[in-house]
Amino acid sequence: MDLKKLEDKVDELIQTVERLRSENKTLRQSQTNLVAERDKLMTKTEQARVRVESMIQRLRTMEDEQ
Repeated sequence: MDLKKLEDKVDELIQTVERLRSENKTLRQSQTNLVAERDKLMTKTEQARVRVESMIQRLRTMEDEQ
């Protein structure tokens, strides 16, 4: 392998590393955003569950009073 081919290969590898670093950074940011969104949705789901359970209990109480 001559020196020019080796230089080209090294340049290609450097570009690949830079592209992968950029892609990795983007993926990590997306993961952070998705985890935050998931946490928010889990909180909302829990709040809805508590409200529904409360409504069910009130309905049962009203039914028992009749």
